[in-house]
Amino acid sequence: MAELTIKVPGGSFNAYLAVPRQLDAAPGVVVAQEIFGVNRVMRETCDWLASQGFVAICPDLFWRIQPGIDITDKTKAEWDRAFELFNLFDVDKGIEDMKAALAALRVHDACTGKVGSVGYCLGGKIAFLMATRSDTDASVGYYGVGLGDLLGEAGNISKPLMLHVAEKDQFSSAEEIAKVTDTLASHANVTVNVYGGQDHAFARPGGEHYNQAAATLANGRTVAFFKEHLA
Repeated sequence: MAELTIKVPGGSFNAYLAVPRQLDAAPGVVVAQEIFGVNRVMRETCDWLASQGFVAICPDLFWRIQPGIDITDKTKAEWDRAFELFNLFDVDKGIEDMKAALAALRVHDACTGKVGSVGYCLGGKIAFLMATRSDTDASVGYYGVGLGDLLGEAGNISKPLMLHVAEKDQFSSAEEIAKVTDTLASHANVTVNVYGGQDHAFARPGGEHYNQAAATLANGRTVAFFKEHLA
């Protein structure tokens, strides 16, 4: 397993690193984790992005709470721990860590310097905030939590952002989803895709609500989006 160590004020943290097989430098993508840490699903997401021609890293955003969190969505105890971590997580510091990871990836030997960000669940929220608060070249958010409370920052989005929204997201509401889609519909830099009938984490392989057709569609859109905007 390849890792990248990223230094920030107050310490350092690791990021899982996946590099494409080709010898030429490639665009980069910083992957923002779900509430389960840098687990197998997140590592395989990086490996998948590498197979599509991107240098991908997934930083350990829970390092300030407990470094090395790697749990699954399979047991109640793990879900309880995941929500505990979610409640302890400082989003603003997480964004600073993501920005540090973005900067580190920009100067990595395998990277062209063009870097985007993608996130899932908690990471979907982070991906939205990377679009509003960082110099990321493009961002993609999958079923981000709490986006309705962040729409006041939408005016700061100056680079392309794509959101994958689950119509029946159990961690959102029909009202919040409508608010997000309606507010962002006219934003020149934002594309919102709503997946009818899908629940939260429809793109998590092996997850309770995984839907292969919806995941394949969303992932295809993500790759095309990054290939366009990180070229």
